[in-house]
Amino acid sequence: MTSPSDAPSPAADQPLSGRPVPRPGVMDAPLYVPGTHKAGDDPAILSANENPLGCSPAAIDAFKSVGDSLHRYPEGGSVDLREAIGVIHGLDPARIVCGAGSDELITLLVRAYAGPEDEVLYSRHGFLMYPITARTVGATPVAAPERDLSTDVDQLLAHVTERTKIVFVANPNNPTGSWIPESELKRLRDGLPDHVLLVIDSAYAEYVAADGYGDGRALVDAGENVVMTRTFSKIYGLAALRLGWGYMPAGVVDVLNRLRSPFNINAAAQAAGVAAVRDQDFVARSVAENAEQLRRLQQSLQQLGLETPPSVCNFTLAGFTDEETAAAANAWLLERGVIVRAMGAYGLPRHLRVTVGTKDEVTRLLDALADFMKERGGA
Repeated sequence: MTSPSDAPSPAADQPLSGRPVPRPGVMDAPLYVPGTHKAGDDPAILSANENPLGCSPAAIDAFKSVGDSLHRYPEGGSVDLREAIGVIHGLDPARIVCGAGSDELITLLVRAYAGPEDEVLYSRHGFLMYPITARTVGATPVAAPERDLSTDVDQLLAHVTERTKIVFVANPNNPTGSWIPESELKRLRDGLPDHVLLVIDSAYAEYVAADGYGDGRALVDAGENVVMTRTFSKIYGLAALRLGWGYMPAGVVDVLNRLRSPFNINAAAQAAGVAAVRDQDFVARSVAENAEQLRRLQQSLQQLGLETPPSVCNFTLAGFTDEETAAAANAWLLERGVIVRAMGAYGLPRHLRVTVGTKDEVTRLLDALADFMKERGGA
C-alpha cells in the first residue's frame, strides 16, 4: 500500500493547466489495497476475515427472490431492513442508517464532520480507512499510540486538540483483535468535548464473549455525539453485497440521509440483509465454530513459536521474529495456495493476519507453516 508521503502529487510533477484538478486532499490519500483471493486453483482464503461458513441459506433465497424485479428501483430508505435490525437488536429503526458496507458510513461521517484544517483521531493500528478517508476531505489523520496492541484511552484523550472533529475507535479492533471494556469507552466519551464525534466501529461485535464488553449502543443513547457502526460482511457472510448499518442520534441520522445516495442499498442486499439478520441460529453456529477454530489456531501457532496476541474476533495475528521472516512466510503460504494478509500497511511489518477458516483450511495453514518453520529453523 502506498504511504501518504509516497502518494503522487500532480502539482509536483506536471503543470495543472488543461485538465481538471481534484480538490486538496484527494491525491494525498493512499489507495486502499484489499487482500487477494487468487492463489492457485483451490486457495484457502484466510485474508479478509470473511465467514468460512458462507451466509444463511435464507439470505441466499431472499437474494434470488429479487431476480424477477431488477427493473425496479430499491426502497430508498431501507425501511424493512432497518425495522428487522431494530427488532433483533432492540433499537429504534428511525435512528438506523444503512450503508454500502460500514465503509460508506465512515466516509459519510468524515465528509459531514471534517475538512481542511481539521483532525481525525484514531488508534495507531486501527482500520486503514480512517486515515485514508480523512485525507480525502483534506483533514489530517492523527494516530494515538497503543498499549500492547490495544486502544489506549489516555493516549487518545492526550491527542485531542481544538482541531479534533472525529475520534474513531474500532472495538474490537482490526487487525489486532484486541478490545477495551465499555467502561473505557465511556471514559473516552466523557473526556471528549461535546462537539467531537466519537465513532465506535463494532464490525466484529457478534464474535465477542467477554465480560465488560459493550458494542456502543448505550453510549449512543446517552448523548448526541456517539455513533455505532456495524456490518453484514463478517458474521453474516454478505461481504459481496456491501451492506452495513449505523445506530446514531437523530441529528446525525438527518445529516447522513442528506449526504447518502437516494438508493445507496440495492434491492438484493436489502432482501438478503433482512433474511440474514432474522436467522440468528446461523449467527450462533458461526460464533461457536469460530470460537473452536480460533482456540485451535492460536494454540497451534504458539506451539510453532509464533506470537499470537489475544483476539476476540474471527482472526488472529501471527508474529514472527522480523519483517524478512514474515514476508518469507507469506510468500511460502501463497505458493501453497494459502492466502493470509501482510500487516506492513498497518505498522506491523513482522506480523501476518490470519482469518479463522474451516477446520480443513486451518489444518492446511498450520501444516504449511510447520513446513516453513522447519525449513527456516525457527520463527
